[in-house]
Amino acid sequence: MQISLNEKTMIVPADATLHRLRDLHKPEADVLIHNGHPVKKDVDICEGDRIVLIKRGEQPSAEEMESLLLSRHTPGVHEKLKAATVGIAGVGGLGSAVAIALARSGVGRMILADFDIVEPSNLNRQQYFVDQLGLPKVDALKENLKRINPYVQTATFFGRLDRENIPQVFASVDIMVEAFDAADQKALLVETFRQLSPDTPLVAASGLAGHETANSVETRRAGNNFYLVGDGETGAEPGRGLMAPRVGVAAHHQANAVLRLLLDEEP
Repeated sequence: MQISLNEKTMIVPADATLHRLRDLHKPEADVLIHNGHPVKKDVDICEGDRIVLIKRGEQPSAEEMESLLLSRHTPGVHEKLKAATVGIAGVGGLGSAVAIALARSGVGRMILADFDIVEPSNLNRQQYFVDQLGLPKVDALKENLKRINPYVQTATFFGRLDRENIPQVFASVDIMVEAFDAADQKALLVETFRQLSPDTPLVAASGLAGHETANSVETRRAGNNFYLVGDGETGAEPGRGLMAPRVGVAAHHQANAVLRLLLDEEP
């Protein structure tokens, strides 16, 4: 009969049981998942069952990770994402969440750029941890991405982006993400990148502060190969700060736009 074992299809004998499969394929496994449920006792295996065998704390091999992602994203989708390179300028509240979403989705390579370090005030919305305070954000994020998907390739640039280095830092990207907080940095990145790389899609964000309705955050085309996420109005100001929920909504709009562009679809 045919079953799925650790996301791979295989044929097993009609009298197969969960413990026999464990002993044969992964005797060191101490977590046995049968059709989505953890099981300790031995059970009979039936046609179409989905079995996952896990050893606590073990990192999946590159082949196993590939199989896991393929099973969720389908082969055609996964192959395109794995071959892609995405640039992210600014890895604060927007950029760190975009990077994590793309790593979980199987994007193969990311280029992260930021000049800032992790500060306590960042922890209200950015994808960092208390023990990373004081680290360059690009280094901390690279560490976090490796914990999520150890096989994603990550290049970092720790420093300020300017008109001279933007073309070099992001020369190889298929999609560019603008994720800065400051208006002047946003303008510099968008103006420079669109002028020097007009054929490469750019996904930017504007208008995502406060706790207004998340339904006002949207993705729209703002020009040739240029997409803008947000409501275009609600910037950070005294009495209206940047907060995790709405920033996260915008970041995932950006990440989803990136995926759609990589899959040749309109965001």
